[in-house]
Amino acid sequence: MRVLLTGANGFVGRELSGALARASFRVRAALRPGRTVPAGAAEVALIDELSEHTAWGDALAGVDTVIHAAARAHRLDDPETTAYSAVNAEATRVLAAAAVRAGVRRFIYLSSVKVNGEGGAQRYRADDEPQPADAYARSKWLGERYLRDCAASSALEVVIVRPPLVYGPHVRGNFLRLLHWVESERPLPLGSIHNARSLVSVWNLCDLLRVLVAHPHAGNRTFMVADGEDLSTAELVRSIAAAMGRRARLPAVPAVILRLAAAVAGRAEEFARLCDSLTVDAAATRAALGWAPPLSVTEGIGRTVSWFLDRKDGRGC
Repeated sequence: MRVLLTGANGFVGRELSGALARASFRVRAALRPGRTVPAGAAEVALIDELSEHTAWGDALAGVDTVIHAAARAHRLDDPETTAYSAVNAEATRVLAAAAVRAGVRRFIYLSSVKVNGEGGAQRYRADDEPQPADAYARSKWLGERYLRDCAASSALEVVIVRPPLVYGPHVRGNFLRLLHWVESERPLPLGSIHNARSLVSVWNLCDLLRVLVAHPHAGNRTFMVADGEDLSTAELVRSIAAAMGRRARLPAVPAVILRLAAAVAGRAEEFARLCDSLTVDAAATRAALGWAPPLSVTEGIGRTVSWFLDRKDGRGC
């Protein structure tokens, strides 16, 4: 079975290419010219930058399943609504239409839990009413809608996956900042934060995507995914520290003071992403697919810390 993988040399794609190859799928990596071919890719399809003008014809020849992992990633400093929409929605629409013309059977779209919303007391499920709150989330939701429209008018099976924060080798953002902070053993005033956040390691996410390529009951469904154990930010810091052999220094500063300080510093959204609650209910995913995450949170964090320390010592990339 041949799989076209977009974003093949990205954060998720690099791990996914190898995981698919180990499961005996033939991986065709969609890459821009000059990009590194990921381990596991048996074929390469050269494409231009993702847009509504991308030509997909030859890249889709003989392909059974598309996994669309390429995207304009969410960044706090990037409010460009048009740019998000062009890559995450319009380019997805064009790829899906080309997939239909090529006779592709299944299209797996890596979306985001941010389509559900920004978190809170509720535990997000796949059948919730979407509440995307920013340009990135709205672009992902629009991409989902384009795909559903495409599936409704063709034989293409669409599968949507909405992960929460993904961590693993090459992670960026707040998770990478936490790794640096814990390594330094500087005080992090989060001891009074009693939130809950769902996470998913890149290994667990890729294992689910592997299953979705061929599972007979996956078509035209949306799936939530998580490691299965929610952590408070303080618990995450302690877990990272334990894997590093460092002290977790977590003085307890009242959350209201931290939130106010973040607002004054213009970092309210960053504080919310780190310290507010955001949890998902992945029970329906497990039940529908007979799937369980192969790695525990502790194992996933341990592997990520090993990559981080190797990278710091010059042994990793």
